[in-house]
Amino acid sequence: MKLILTGILAGLLAATAARADEMVFTSWGGTTQEAQTKSWAAPFEASSGIKVLQDGPTDYGKLKAMVEGGSVAWDVVDVEMDFAIKAAKDGLLEPIDFNVVPKTDLDPRFTTDHAVGSFYYSFVLAWNKGAVSGEPAGWADMFDLTKFPGKRTFYKWSAPGVIEIALLADGVPADKLYPLDLDRAFKKLDTIKSEIVWWDSGAQSQQLIASGEAAFGQLWNGRVFALEQDGADVGVSWKQNMTAADVLVIPKGSKNKASAMKFLAAATSPKSQAMFAEASGYAPINTAAKAEMPADVVKSLPDAYVDGQINLDMNYWAENRDKIAERWYAWQAK
Repeated sequence: MKLILTGILAGLLAATAARADEMVFTSWGGTTQEAQTKSWAAPFEASSGIKVLQDGPTDYGKLKAMVEGGSVAWDVVDVEMDFAIKAAKDGLLEPIDFNVVPKTDLDPRFTTDHAVGSFYYSFVLAWNKGAVSGEPAGWADMFDLTKFPGKRTFYKWSAPGVIEIALLADGVPADKLYPLDLDRAFKKLDTIKSEIVWWDSGAQSQQLIASGEAAFGQLWNGRVFALEQDGADVGVSWKQNMTAADVLVIPKGSKNKASAMKFLAAATSPKSQAMFAEASGYAPINTAAKAEMPADVVKSLPDAYVDGQINLDMNYWAENRDKIAERWYAWQAK
């Protein structure tokens, strides 16, 4: 996800955020953070008078180091939900003050004592039509080097998605994915390892597909939406699309916790969530937001593709994140 500031500039911006009339919002960059800035930060600044400084991309190691070192420069951070669950257990997050952040219309699937939903998304199969002969029908085609030669791209980091894709491609039924059979998944991934190009940000995933450097791959649906909006010749399959959510958290020790809570209230309001969904293609986590959105936009969101949809198990990943990560990075390095 782009809009990535240089390390020096981002550090300078974040360092200035100790003032009571300023706060730092950190997200994944790119079209997603651009939409968050337009839909959430700009209106919040106008209504509250609190300046929202931008930083990114989200870095879990950096967040943990800030909290443990007692020098927290971020106030609100967009993270994946499984990380949020684990981070809360590890004491890295502030509890949400639901006296400030209205909870009534927030989707309970993406609301915890330490996090509120940011947006709801799907991993989908996308391809460059000029680089692929025919149309991939599903995840199994990602592993068919004879029928679909060329590079394919997957998310680099250890997170929900790639392991599940490998197991689905190997014939594991969707309702039998968990607990994940890591031996089987890595054996399947071994069959295409030499043809994998890893993406570590949403912006990179877009670039790889748009340029044809990777013929097809696993993308966030909002990134495909952005490519389509830019006129890129891309195809997309929603078959067995895999859903999850990003959530917004406040790192423990935030210097601007009161402002951060107000920001969460604004960002998760129906109007702000509707604006972001229209701009990004990701689904809102406020259940009242759809009433404020055009019908054609509502029909393009992930929850319009529930037939065969798979909900990734965030609690499983939260409990097993470190164990899976150790094996994941060792396998990548071989």
